[in-house]
Amino acid sequence: MSFISLKEEEFPVIEQSADYAIVAITKHGVALARSLHKNFSNSDLYYMNKFEVGDESSKGIQMFQGSVRMLFPALFPVYKGIIIIISLGAVVRMIAPLLKDKKTDPGIVVIDDKGEHVISVLSGHLGGANELTKEVAALIDAKPIITTASDVQGTIPVDLFGQRFGWQWESADKLTPVSASVVNEEKIAVVQESGERNWWMYDTPLPNNIHLFSTIKEALAQQPQAALVVTHRLLNDEEEVILDNGVMYRPKVIVLGMGCNRGTSSDEIEQVIKETLEELNFSIKSVKAICTIDLKKDEIGLLEVVDKYNWDFQIYTPSELNEIEIDQPSDTVYKYTGAFGVSEPAAIRYSGVDKLTLIKKKSGNVTISVAVMKFDDRF
Repeated sequence: MSFISLKEEEFPVIEQSADYAIVAITKHGVALARSLHKNFSNSDLYYMNKFEVGDESSKGIQMFQGSVRMLFPALFPVYKGIIIIISLGAVVRMIAPLLKDKKTDPGIVVIDDKGEHVISVLSGHLGGANELTKEVAALIDAKPIITTASDVQGTIPVDLFGQRFGWQWESADKLTPVSASVVNEEKIAVVQESGERNWWMYDTPLPNNIHLFSTIKEALAQQPQAALVVTHRLLNDEEEVILDNGVMYRPKVIVLGMGCNRGTSSDEIEQVIKETLEELNFSIKSVKAICTIDLKKDEIGLLEVVDKYNWDFQIYTPSELNEIEIDQPSDTVYKYTGAFGVSEPAAIRYSGVDKLTLIKKKSGNVTISVAVMKFDDRF
């Protein structure tokens, strides 16, 4: 069977078919790696060709000859995580020249040769190494070793806050200092104006240094040392001061109900969206979906905008739209579509709210309605 020949100053050619890679270089490590690979289906396996068993080709296992150090430059750019069954010190020395940024480096997990410990080494949060460590440890019945302060202390991981809901932080500039404030148990304000409320991930109570507020004004009055602000709004000058040592998170809560004339360009649709959100003082980063009637399922302009921003695209039949009671039913719209309205009922149906933020606005070839999704207030 052919194998990867690793040579100095030559970039190895690999075949990636999964999100994660498993690498081993010892007899016991290869046995462990093969077992893990069998149970971890979203993984590619690499090990030294001298441990060939004979079934590698049928199992999609890639073997290599030469120093494993020369394999990592090919693995780093393409895998979300790399599981390495090599001593921790050796791994640190080999991957050090490849490290760039915690937002882009893959999660690195190391397993000892006996399979007793699984260690989260790199990109524990953003790279997902902590979760990968727990998953791998469960698969091989090993002890997970995680040293990230927020995980050890059972507090908010600032860089992952709301990630499972799709929240985006506005800027990474203050992630590190705010994280330090959180783990150092300084006075922290969590200001939440919108978004999912069930973000606390532990069975224990919220730490005493973390305080919840519904408005920025309330939080500022308590003079917190750091803040996490969750809102779809654009802040005014007086509110911006909370971000001196704060991180802004954009929850996906804005729903756009839209209708347009056939052939309306994506540029015009996008411009109407931007102008409307600016008028409402809303962030485009908090948009979750565009909703419309099924007659527009192949409307190129809408599809291009949805694709550009990676938003949900939801279509409804006329009968589904007519089930929604609206303020401005139109006989003219009904004549051409079979629905008494498009943007207004589409936004209401998707968002589940009773009252729209913007009922309906006509601009050129585009009609737009805006809803803000509500979530249970229970923490």
